[in-house]
This record gives sequence, structure tokens and C-alpha cells, in this order.
Amino acid sequence: MAIRILNGDIHLIELQTRLPFKYGIATMTRAPQAFVRLSVEVNGRIATGIAADLLPPKWFTKIAEKSLDEEIDEMLAVIDHAVACSAGLTGPTVFDVWRQVFERQQRWGRARGYPSLLWQFGVTLVERALIEAYCRAVERPFGKVVRTNELGIRLDEFDARLAGRAPGHLLPAAPRRRIIARHTVGMADPLEDGDIEPSAKLNDGLPQSLAQCIHRYGLTHFKLKVSGKAETDIDRLTRIAAVIERHVPGDFAFTLDGNESFRSLDDFREYWESLARAPQLAGFLKRAMFVEQPFHRDVALDPNVLAGLAAWSERPALIIDESDADLDSLPRALALGYHGTSHKNCKGVLKGVANACLLELLRRESPNARLVMSGEDLANIGPVALLQDLAVVATLGVTSVERNGHHYFAGLSAFPRTVQEQILARHGDLYEISTGGWPALRIQGGELCLNSVVESPLGVGFELDVTQFTPRNQWNHPKTS
Repeated sequence: MAIRILNGDIHLIELQTRLPFKYGIATMTRAPQAFVRLSVEVNGRIATGIAADLLPPKWFTKIAEKSLDEEIDEMLAVIDHAVACSAGLTGPTVFDVWRQVFERQQRWGRARGYPSLLWQFGVTLVERALIEAYCRAVERPFGKVVRTNELGIRLDEFDARLAGRAPGHLLPAAPRRRIIARHTVGMADPLEDGDIEPSAKLNDGLPQSLAQCIHRYGLTHFKLKVSGKAETDIDRLTRIAAVIERHVPGDFAFTLDGNESFRSLDDFREYWESLARAPQLAGFLKRAMFVEQPFHRDVALDPNVLAGLAAWSERPALIIDESDADLDSLPRALALGYHGTSHKNCKGVLKGVANACLLELLRRESPNARLVMSGEDLANIGPVALLQDLAVVATLGVTSVERNGHHYFAGLSAFPRTVQEQILARHGDLYEISTGGWPALRIQGGELCLNSVVESPLGVGFELDVTQFTPRNQWNHPKTS
């Protein structure tokens, strides 16, 4: 197989949230979404691949003093460079071409002092568009080309323990066709209808309070954002527990997002033990699946800071998220005493495959180990980003995936009618028509149906015309006032 990236371009659309999303030190009220389009030649056949993602503030870098506009400019810079440096690259497999993009972007990003998570963001958009173009060219879905390793993934380049293994040896035999939607509860989200100020009430046909969401979607899994301040979080979690226990008729589970709140093991341990001592949370905490990224990325993989983590036998299951910034981040985290990592396409699809394979290999060697591969959201929405993310996590066998884009954005109402019609025609199992007439994510019994997603090349399955959006060289982000 001969693969060559012919050229690429970038288009953008500005999106407004339907309600503010407060996470960590940021509150998102608007964000651009970038679309990367590549033209790729696969064994003489030319195919188009498209990838998309939001440009979210305070995630790829977490510097309080840096303005949101500066962060958006940096995200666009890494996308610009990745697309530009990919043009003309050739190789026998998708993996070989991806490797070249990665190495070029790495040299460039390091020379400018960009953190790994940021410069790799550009690589991942090229990676996703390249994979979709390949799947279109060979007319096979992502799950199949991964399990047969047509992409040419060399797992031992991520971890030597995977030498001699291929994805098909360790991944599920088939992608999941249903997946639990884990609902995000942001730190400013209303829990009950009475928490909504009259002036803040929405009339868009979508649920607003946590209680409304539970009833509308049949939710059973939740992701709870916490501040890292024990007294504040005990009060907030007590209120959340009361709402969930009152409105969820059966079993439920949740995860906690630590939002990088801690810079020492002692501080986090004291915080966790404070939660555990709160009598009103005793039963609720038993439903916790894991705690995500409690330590700040500056110290989260520092063996000096976390020297006693593995010896803390009563620690909750812990995973990294923002700290999963390098190809070897998961092995380093496991060695320190973490239990796993999250998957987000914006951190790398091929790396996510390798991470899932490593965790499965270790599970087989130690069946009683608490090892976790979770799916987390970056306020992903369609018509591209959400579907591609679901296609990947379904292939990796993830059972519970945080979804929040459908809650903080009003479905696909911001997109042209032609796009809305395409998504409804292709993905009627994943989307439904809202009372406003635009596509909204369909969650029933707390689950998403992924039949159309896993049967498409990389989740999408229709030709999106990105020229409906603003070309990169004509786009001006509305500056923060």
C-alpha cells in the first residue's frame, strides 16, 4: 500500500454554548470549532478525510494569566503547522505517515516551547483526517482496519511489553454498538429546577437542570466536577447525591474530575479522606468508579511528588487525563500507582489504541488489577468530532463515556440546514429532531446507539462540505472583551 497526503486546509465556525460550562479555572461560553480536510492518495485512489474539534480554553495549557485569545491563537498555530507539514508526506502505512507528521511537529513544537499536549493537538487532527481518508479509500470502517492492523500500528513503539502483539490480539472482537453516556455535572450547573434563576431559564426544548436531564435521558452514569476544596465539595456532592438518589430509579455510578486541583500526594489524600469521613457521603462514594486527574499536570507524573501513591492501599482508582500528553505517559502513570487513563481523540487515536492494548495485556496478566480505560469528553459535538470519538471508543471497548457537548450546546442548531439533514439521514439512531427542528443527541435509557457510527469509515459516513464554514485565512475570532 502506498499512501500520500496531497494537501490540506482548515475551516472554522464560531459556536455559542446554551449555558456556561464551568470546569476548573475556566468557564466556556463560546468556542471555535476547527475542521481539517485532507486529500489523500491511497494506492492510486484519492479520498478526502475530515477531522474536527473545539478549541477549548484552559485545557491544552492551564496558565491562569494567559488570555483565552492567546490560547486560541496557539491552538490555531499548532493546527496550521501540522496541516502544512503533512503535505506531500508518503509512506507504506497510515502509521508510517503519522510518525512523520508527529516527528516534524514535535521538533517544531519543542523549539517554540509548546507543551506536548498542545503541539500534539495539531497532529491528532491530521491523524484523524488521514485515518478517515484511508477508511474511505478502502471502504472499510475504522473498527475493521484497526483489528486487522491495516493501519500498520507498531505497538512496541509505545511500550516494549507489546512487542509481537497486534491490536486484533488485544482489542474486543467487535466494536461496541451501545455505550453508556456519562453525564457531566459542571461546577455551576443547576441541580434542580429551583436552582435556575428565572432570567436564566432556557426555552430550547432541551433539559437544563440535572434532575431534568436524568428524566429526559434515563441517565445512570455521571461525571462530577469538583473544586478540590473539601468543605465546598462535600456540600455540593451531598446535594448532587440527593438529586441522583431521588431521581434515578435503579443502580447508578459516577466519576469525579479532580481538575488538577492538587500539587502534593498528602493534600489529595487529606482531601479524599475528608470526603470519606463525611457521613452523608458514605454510601454515595461507594458508587465512585474512579477519580480523574486530581494532580496538577506539573507534578502528576513526578515520582518524587507521588512517591507514596502505590503504597496507599485505600486510594481510589485514579486515572490521568491532561497528563496523558506523551506516548509513554500511561506506562509511567501505571508505574507510579495510577490505574489507567482516558481516551480523547484530541490526545491521539493511535496512542489510544496502544493504551487500550497495554491495559488489556496487563489485565490478562493480573486479572484482579483495577485497570481503567475511560472515555472522556471535551464538549465534543457533531457533525464530525463526536462521531469520530465514538467510533474510536467503541472499537477500544470502552463501556462508559463522558458526554457533555449535547448538554452545553444546543444540538447542531448552529450548523447549516444541509449539514443537519445529512446527520439525520445517516445517523437516525444517534440523533433525533428536537422540538426546535434541529438534530439533538438521542440518549435513551442512559445509552447511545452506535450502529451507524461503527458502520461508517470513521464514524461520520457522509461527505461534509467544509466550504460552508469560514476559511482559515478569512477567519477572525471575536476577541474577549
